Amino acid sequence: MMPSCTNLATGIPSSNVTYSRLSGTDDGYIDLQFKKSLPKIPYKAVVLGMVLFLIGAFLIIIGSLLLLGYISKGGADRTVLVLIIGILVFLPGFYHLRIAYYASKGYRGYSYNDIPDFDD
Repeated sequence: MMPSCTNLATGIPSSNVTYSRLSGTDDGYIDLQFKKSLPKIPYKAVVLGMVLFLIGAFLIIIGSLLLLGYISKGGADRTVLVLIIGILVFLPGFYHLRIAYYASKGYRGYSYNDIPDFDD
């Protein structure tokens, strides 16, 4: 029988804790450590990326049409502002959608873990 654990502060042996020897062939690893789990898809982040992509593309198209004169101009300062905001909104949306697409297709080096998850 193996010795039981003793509470060092009080010196009273604890009878409900016992120890057993590990097998001699155990190297400290189990198979579940190396098994890949299914990736958790961050749906909220992918939808947010899609919304940012669509809004940014819309603003870039409107800004381009304003710049080319197909839509009546209110001023050149508005045109540049619409283009800048469109680009700033488009880029993160495109980036997250690209990662989500490559991760869904299983390309090497791309994972859903690279997309921030908003499920708190």
